[in-house]
Amino acid sequence: MAATNSRPGRREMTGDPIKDSVLQRKTEDLTKLYTLGHKLGQGQFGTTYFCMETATGKAFACKTISKRKLVVQDDVEDVRREIQIMHHLSGHPNVVQIKDAYEDDQNVYLVMELCAGGELFDRIVKKGNYSEAAASALIRTIVGVIAACHSLNVMHRDLKPENFLLANKSEDAPLKTTDFGLSVFFKPDQKFTNLVGSPYYIAPEVLNRSYGPEADIWSAGVILYILLSGVPPFWGETDQTIFNKILRGRTDFHSYPWPSISASAKDLVKRMLDMNPRTRITAKEVLAHPWISVDGVAPTEPFDPAVQTRLKSFSAMNKLKKMALRVIADNLSEEEIAGLKEMFKSMDVDNSGNITYEELRSGLKRVGSKLSEVEIHDLMDAADVDKDGTIDYGEFIAATVSLAKAEKEENLFAAFSYFDKDKSGYITVDELQQACIDHNLGDVKIDEMLKDIDQNNDGRIDYNEFVKMMRQSRITV
Repeated sequence: MAATNSRPGRREMTGDPIKDSVLQRKTEDLTKLYTLGHKLGQGQFGTTYFCMETATGKAFACKTISKRKLVVQDDVEDVRREIQIMHHLSGHPNVVQIKDAYEDDQNVYLVMELCAGGELFDRIVKKGNYSEAAASALIRTIVGVIAACHSLNVMHRDLKPENFLLANKSEDAPLKTTDFGLSVFFKPDQKFTNLVGSPYYIAPEVLNRSYGPEADIWSAGVILYILLSGVPPFWGETDQTIFNKILRGRTDFHSYPWPSISASAKDLVKRMLDMNPRTRITAKEVLAHPWISVDGVAPTEPFDPAVQTRLKSFSAMNKLKKMALRVIADNLSEEEIAGLKEMFKSMDVDNSGNITYEELRSGLKRVGSKLSEVEIHDLMDAADVDKDGTIDYGEFIAATVSLAKAEKEENLFAAFSYFDKDKSGYITVDELQQACIDHNLGDVKIDEMLKDIDQNNDGRIDYNEFVKMMRQSRITV
């Protein structure tokens, strides 16, 4: 998810196919060179697919960006800049390598290195022993990429665990930085004003709309805090609550497990989460910190297993909640969605049956919505399930209902009943696993999630435990 300032008007087309194209050059037909396969992931502007080069049989990832989603000139410039930056960083061992870019009437395609080893958290939750030394090694890699970016005058602007992938499934697979869609080139002392990023990881100066590359270090500091404790430093039920806590800057170093974390680790986190970007530690200074050094002071003793449990919860809980929320939306009556149906019609200005981002933003304002740009982008990204750049009626109802009705008792019971296939009054591992398969959620580590939700440790989830999970905003041990 990303938040941005209000965008200018729609793109002006010249009629010249080259000038009007995103890449501004004629490209070969992607389908003659590659075969697209299953979906690997999705983001704000694009969906990433597995693809195979026909001539060599080599596997790659293909990020497919719908041109319908590029409604203003700034959107086009963002895509061009993403490609430029990936080429600019080409050759760094911890940056996903771009192979080439293609374009047709519908999409822009970025063919890049395939990272088949999963996300950053996957490495942590699979390892039996997890220590400060392991966290130190991960942060060393992450900040090493930041240092390389900053030395080349590139600011990432969307650093979060999901944007760090493992190259393959081997034990020593390198970590790769991906998704440069919000990245920008910067000049010394240049300040940016766009509100971009993902809520947990946004620096206070970004919220104050005057920031530079120091914001990347803050985001890495949040990642380090999570790696050491299992939870983000700033929590809230809404984006605005999270932002308010970030601006207050009161970071908890007293609750579990911080008393057992080394003083050197805490020193580094505090310096990375310095509220003042002018005095905040730089990427080069982080890499020189004794806790980060290869032969440094980071302890090798395993963490308390509860820290690892919290990391597992943090990385998977949202998927489970999202699945339950979709079930709730699918089971509402026509009466319950009548108002939303009218709202959809009022937003769909051109009566196309689909809502673009611009229509969504202006429509929400017309109906008096107080949603921030962050929340509107989040809604668009979450609602556009098929990633065609627009929201159709079904997608709109599911997304907006989930915001309004998620905690109503009857809806929670309906969702619980959906999972409880045999009507036993309990949700089992098998039932939850099958639901994940039905909703294409992939490997969500359901057995581990069950343990976190199962308060009485009977190996299943009763209704009260399910409701508590749905209403819980802070993950605890």
